[in-house]
Amino acid sequence: MVIKIAITGNIASGKSQVEKILEDYGYKVFDTDKIAHDVLNKITEFYGYDVFTNGKIDRKKLGKIVFSNTELKQKLEAIVHPEVKSKIKELFKKHNKDKYIFISVPLLYETGFETLFDKVMLICADKNLQIKRLISRNNFTEQEALSRINSQLKQEEKIAKADYVIENNTTLEDLKNNVNLFLKTL
Repeated sequence: MVIKIAITGNIASGKSQVEKILEDYGYKVFDTDKIAHDVLNKITEFYGYDVFTNGKIDRKKLGKIVFSNTELKQKLEAIVHPEVKSKIKELFKKHNKDKYIFISVPLLYETGFETLFDKVMLICADKNLQIKRLISRNNFTEQEALSRINSQLKQEEKIAKADYVIENNTTLEDLKNNVNLFLKTL
C-alpha cells in the first residue's frame, strides 16, 4: 500500500526545491499547482479574456485580480479545488503499487486536503526571506508579495498541524540534509 505524503508550505518557502531533491532521489513527485494550471481554462466565465496572454492564462494578471478581491478569489477556488482533489485521488489510484507518493499541495490546509494524506511535510521559511524570494523570482513589489503571503494560512498554524517541518532559511545543502532526515523517518 502506498504511503501518501503531502508537501506543503506557504509561497516561496522552497517546496519546488524539495520536489526536485525528492525527484533526484528517484521518488515520484506531483505538483498540484501544475494540475490547477490545467484547470484554469475554465475561468473565463468569471474573469473574462483579460487574464489571457497569447491564448494562455497569465497567472500574474489573474493573481492581481483575485488577490485584490476576496469574492473573485473564492469563485476561482470553487472552480479549481474540486478538480484538483479529483486529480489527486486519480494519482493515488494510478500509483497504488508504489511505496511512496509525494504530492505538493501549497494550499493543503486551506482546502482541507490534509485528510487525503498519511503524512504532511511542511516547508518553512522566514517571512522576510519569502518576500525577498517573491520580489526576485516573480518581480513582485513588496506589497504584492505580502498580499500573496497574507492570503495563506499563517505558517505558525501550519507548523502545529504538520507531521514534519523542514526549515529552508539557509543553503540548498542544508535543505538536502533536512530532506534526508525526513526520509529516514519513513
